[in-house]
Amino acid sequence: MRKISFLQALLITAILLLAFRCNILGPAIDPTPPNTPTETTETPSKRPTPPTKKAEDNLRKDIIRYAQQFQGRPYLYAGKDPKTGFDCSGFTHFVMKEFDIDLSSSSRAQELQGTSIPLSSVKAGDLIFYRRPGNNSVFHVSLVVDKTQEGISVIHSTSRGVVIDNISTSSYWKPKISTARNVVSSKF
Repeated sequence: MRKISFLQALLITAILLLAFRCNILGPAIDPTPPNTPTETTETPSKRPTPPTKKAEDNLRKDIIRYAQQFQGRPYLYAGKDPKTGFDCSGFTHFVMKEFDIDLSSSSRAQELQGTSIPLSSVKAGDLIFYRRPGNNSVFHVSLVVDKTQEGISVIHSTSRGVVIDNISTSSYWKPKISTARNVVSSKF
């Protein structure tokens, strides 16, 4: 049996490693350890929306679609039922209850629920509260449908029944806008 010198053994080892590395004699050795994230070249704007944000956005859309089904229902003081009619807080209470969002049936109590948000940040499904000038008591609540360049549209139960109004352009509602609350995000 012929003896192999140290240099020959080193050369054979290098050739074998190269052969395995090039997948000539077996599978390639993956230099990336398992469960190590690889870099992507995606731009941030193309990344998928996080599931909770997408789920919340979908819930907000569902709330508005559901609320819009009741347009034209009559106003009824302390009403909470589509068969007989709604008052403002009875309407928001009824709509949110369908989506397991627990709201009081009083507009004053609803103003203490959820999270206070600036009017500039409202989204579909948020609540807006109203006060008369010179009076600190909340007297009305509405549900935001959307916010666009034209203003904030809400759905609410008024003396005209359940209607959609642009409160940003309404001479009646605009001066009475007081606060806004997010009661939807707490589900996520």
